[in-house]
Amino acid sequence: MDDPHTAILEVAKRLGALQFGEFTLSSGANGTYYFDGRLLTLDPEGASLIARAFMPILIDCGAEAIAGPTLGADPIVAAVAVTSHLQGHPIPGLIVRKEAKQHGAGRMIEGPLVAGARVAVVDDACTSGASLFHAIDAVLDAGCTVVKVLCILDRLEGGSSEIRRRGYDFASLLEPDGKGGVRLTSKEDRP
Repeated sequence: MDDPHTAILEVAKRLGALQFGEFTLSSGANGTYYFDGRLLTLDPEGASLIARAFMPILIDCGAEAIAGPTLGADPIVAAVAVTSHLQGHPIPGLIVRKEAKQHGAGRMIEGPLVAGARVAVVDDACTSGASLFHAIDAVLDAGCTVVKVLCILDRLEGGSSEIRRRGYDFASLLEPDGKGGVRLTSKEDRP
C-alpha cells in the first residue's frame, strides 16, 4: 500500500494491537479501546508502516536523530533507523533509559548521541505524556534540541495538550474518534 497511514489502523486491528470493548487502563480509568503498541511495532509489517509514516515527518523537521523511552519506543526507533538507511537519509536511533546506568559510563541515553543534535522524540502512545516528558528532558539534558514529538496513538487525555503548551511540535497517527473507537488523525492534523 502506497499510503502507510491508511494501512496502520487496519493492521493494528488485524494484529489485535487495537481492541474494542470495556478495559481498565494502567491509569485505573475505564476505556472503550485498548492499544498494545508493541503488537504493532514488533510486527514486520506494522514496524515498516510506522517507520514509513514517520520518515517524511522526520525529514521535514530536520531531525538528526530519533529518541524514545524504553520500552514503548524501542521498536519504533529501530525500525526508523533501518528504514532511514534504506531510504538514503540516515537518522540514528537513541533509547532513553528509565534511569541512568549505575555502572560503566552511567548513560541515560543509549546510541550514537551527538551533542547539539536536532532530535525527534517518539513513543507508541501518549496519555499523560509522562514517558515522553522523561525522554524530552533526557534529550535536553544531553545538550540536544527537540524538534518534534511523535506517537502512534494520542489518547487525547491531556498529554499532547501539555506537550504543545510547553512549546513542542506534537503529532500522532491515530486518535480517538469520540464514539468509543479510534481513527486516523485528520489529514489537516496528520503529520
